[in-house]
Amino acid sequence: MTVSDEKHALRQRLRVLEQSLSADYRDASGRVIVEALRHMDAYQNAECVCCFVGTGAEIDTRPLLEDALSSGKRVCVPLCTGRGVMEMRRISSPDDLAPGVLGIPEPSPDTLKVCPSEIDFLVIPCLACDRAGNRLGRGGGYYDRFLSDYHGAAVLVCREALLQDSIPVEAHDIAPALVLSERGFYRDGTLSPS
Repeated sequence: MTVSDEKHALRQRLRVLEQSLSADYRDASGRVIVEALRHMDAYQNAECVCCFVGTGAEIDTRPLLEDALSSGKRVCVPLCTGRGVMEMRRISSPDDLAPGVLGIPEPSPDTLKVCPSEIDFLVIPCLACDRAGNRLGRGGGYYDRFLSDYHGAAVLVCREALLQDSIPVEAHDIAPALVLSERGFYRDGTLSPS
């Protein structure tokens, strides 16, 4: 079995697990994660924040987007521009978002493009990850491609119930050094105080 096959099988299992999580757990864990993000020094000091827009069973990041906007930060979210390719685009309100090609809320293609070097703080989604930051995305490779050009502060967010002991890794996979669950921060695989 190839690493790609392992990822595919794990992705199928974890999608079932993700859907089985109670709404109460999803809401509570999401609130704790967003609150921890808001209190991070890297977020507080960032002038430009980039964050995905959580949908369905994902972490609801709208409160973070709203906080960043009301704090006067520049805020950008992903816009899918091709298969496996995304650009970060600036928004001035969550109302600037509309369902895109994949059904994910995105900014309009005519919004201002933000280069990776302009972003101070990046919040990365996943279906699941391990405590060392090896991430299992939804299968499109969007973040792997983006992370190859991004060198700023980044945090990977994942509910504790979806953390795995290990995630199969391919050569192109990039693991952020910081993972955040509702339990706290994992730095290089070890739970540490916030």
